[in-house]
Amino acid sequence: MSLEYAPRGLIGVLTPQANTTVEPELSVLLPPGIAMINARLTSPKPGMVDRLLDYLRDIEGAAAQFANAPLAAVAFACTGSSYYAGPAEEGAIVARMEAARGVPVVTAGQAVRDALRALSARRIGLVSPYPDELTRAAIGYWEAQGFEVARLSGSTLRDGAFHPIYAMDGAGAGAALEALDPAGLDAIVMLGTGMPTLQPILARGIRGGVPVLSCMLCLAWRSVEAVTEGRADAASLQGWLGGRSWRGRWQMRCEIPQDSTGPDIAKPESTGLRR
Repeated sequence: MSLEYAPRGLIGVLTPQANTTVEPELSVLLPPGIAMINARLTSPKPGMVDRLLDYLRDIEGAAAQFANAPLAAVAFACTGSSYYAGPAEEGAIVARMEAARGVPVVTAGQAVRDALRALSARRIGLVSPYPDELTRAAIGYWEAQGFEVARLSGSTLRDGAFHPIYAMDGAGAGAALEALDPAGLDAIVMLGTGMPTLQPILARGIRGGVPVLSCMLCLAWRSVEAVTEGRADAASLQGWLGGRSWRGRWQMRCEIPQDSTGPDIAKPESTGLRR
């Protein structure tokens, strides 16, 4: 069955409950013919680690929100859950989910892993928006999969914001990326699905010959390859690096003209209405 807005495939995206970045970035990254519907990962637990583990361990319950929508793949847009669960538990949960739903399930963590392997990257640098505890968990996750975390750059969090990561802007993420020395690295990964990364990638997508990846970029790439039954190799990844395949969509949707004063709303003078 072909859907009006998704003739090439529909992705069901699972997003952390307060995340404000996943849907806007996917709206730019996904190519024509592939669409998404979104459901929220929720947990009432006050502790960050407990919430993140709930998100992954209840992935089947969260996906039930999609009911019988004709999904071609499910994308799990949360890396912190993978860091705390670890590669083995993450892999087991994904395998059970795929068996239950009969479609590919892509986690952001596994998508980054696949992208690094496609690039034959071993020595990596990380740009982390996380507090120290979560950054350490992220480093352990990547090292457990054979990557050497050779360099780390932290971004400035906004104190007092509704969420210190989701309230970040592209300029802050870009400054953290700029502070990371690319010498001797095979790839740079901007961590998290909540930190805005598209603008920094467009501005600094290849640093000293080193490709810059983000969790959202990799999740979009890997999900599209799953939907289209692509090869998910270095050749398919090349079009995503530096914004080659999505720069135009970002400019259309995200660049604000200098003379813009807001939405194009009809004024009383143009409609004949009087105040």
